[in-house]
Amino acid sequence: AASSITSGAGNEDLDFASVQRDNAEMERRCQEVIDQCWQLGVANPITFIHDVGAGGLSNALPELVKDGGRGGVFELRDIPIAESQLSPLEIWCNEAQERYVLAINSANIEGFDAICRRERCPYALVGQTTEEKCIRLHDRHFNNNPIDLPMDLLFGKTPKMHRKVKSGQVFAGEFEATRINFEEAVKRVLSLPTVASKNFL
Repeated sequence: AASSITSGAGNEDLDFASVQRDNAEMERRCQEVIDQCWQLGVANPITFIHDVGAGGLSNALPELVKDGGRGGVFELRDIPIAESQLSPLEIWCNEAQERYVLAINSANIEGFDAICRRERCPYALVGQTTEEKCIRLHDRHFNNNPIDLPMDLLFGKTPKMHRKVKSGQVFAGEFEATRINFEEAVKRVLSLPTVASKNFL
């Protein structure tokens, strides 16, 4: 369950473990990077992407490599943190806002780096995938592996979900400029995050 769901239950001692801080500017930067990557089409450097929510990186990174049919080896101290006193548990499991984990082929790192620099969006390389289907987290500060688990133990062998999908065509009618309110159309376009200056955020 997400920390945002369990917080606020009336016990202020428990609520201190769950702090929600949004960052609209960082959210915009992340979205710009993601948009510019997928717009490259077949040259998109992102192979897989996963948002970081409940469970933090302890959930997001294993799921990311699992979706690719791989295992992963990660370095705890390569994970960016704002507070140097965080324990390994807090670094690995904290739920953060405006944060994603991405799988990127090593040959595409340079291009991805250029996009991130242009958008002033920070990122970190925290590990790599492995053929061996296990999750291994190394901590160079303590020189140990706080996490070393086979993927089957972490995820079990749940059956895959199958869905039947029907698609249809939608006809919206011919475009008629006379039916558009010009002032409303301008306001709607300028309100989009990728149009006009958003420095006020």
